[in-house]
Amino acid sequence: MRLGLALGYWGRGPSPAHLDLAVEAERLGYDSVWTAEAWGSDAFTPLTWIAAHTSRIRLGTAIAQMAARTPTATAMHALTLDHLSGGRMTLGLGLSGPQVVEGWYGRPFPSSPLTATREYVDVIRQVLRREAPVAVDGRFHSHPYRGADGTGLGKPLKPITHPLRANLPLLLGAEGPKNIAQTTRIADGWLPLYWSPTRTDVYQASLGDLPENFVIAPMARAKVCEDVAEGLLPVKAMLGFYIGGMGHAARNFHADLMARMGYEEEARRIQELFLAGRKEEAVLAVPDAFADEISLVGPRERIAERLELWRKGPVTDLLVTAPDPHTLRVLAELNG
Repeated sequence: MRLGLALGYWGRGPSPAHLDLAVEAERLGYDSVWTAEAWGSDAFTPLTWIAAHTSRIRLGTAIAQMAARTPTATAMHALTLDHLSGGRMTLGLGLSGPQVVEGWYGRPFPSSPLTATREYVDVIRQVLRREAPVAVDGRFHSHPYRGADGTGLGKPLKPITHPLRANLPLLLGAEGPKNIAQTTRIADGWLPLYWSPTRTDVYQASLGDLPENFVIAPMARAKVCEDVAEGLLPVKAMLGFYIGGMGHAARNFHADLMARMGYEEEARRIQELFLAGRKEEAVLAVPDAFADEISLVGPRERIAERLELWRKGPVTDLLVTAPDPHTLRVLAELNG
């Protein structure tokens, strides 16, 4: 099981620690470093900055949001950074949810998310292969554009720049069972949002027989500390925000996933509290047990024991959100 460093996205401003953590992760032998985006900082610019200060570590987006860019624009970002980094780029994509897609990006959330994702990936694959001009007659993505509001003058094109790698790895963030199943068919890997090494049966039906070399790369908060309850507070804060605030009461993919993992009543309670403006109570309502099973928190010996559970399952890459160099170093030592 390889280790990756997940830096996420910025809060109020850029974190001065991110670059130092990325450089330290490379020194410690971490395989990859990942950035993200929500509705603030973008995923590609910080990754480019990190690429300029490192030489070996692989670079990934976990995740870049599909609604933020047309698929050809996303492909341009990926092939450009792949060239600049000497072939270190991995493109992780996610569809997000209707609240973000329509509220932030000002675009309609696709009526068929599976179809929209499949077409988006198809366009990117065509760009990277550069075998012919991009041609897609899709429901959500068409190249050239064929909408009634267009001019009809669109010309089929292929990228001027020759991509460094036609097989640049493409991973998808997927939560629903059908979306996960499709991911195993059209992508090179999967970026689970929450992964419990003791509940792999939750995903088994969707994963089925995996293709050879298929990547499964979940994120997990890691913190070496003596007080487990205190160490779990950032995990609970993240869960409270995602489950309570990243979605509508009637449509929240994160809450639905928590429910499928055995915490349906708790997920709905977190939503109720958060949407009522009682955010601190929503965080406290996150069960310690759930926060604990999807993270690696506690003394070194406890983390070593729990890390073995992750290593025994189908996870190929563990992307750790680690706030300090000491935790990064301990995990590198334990993972051998």
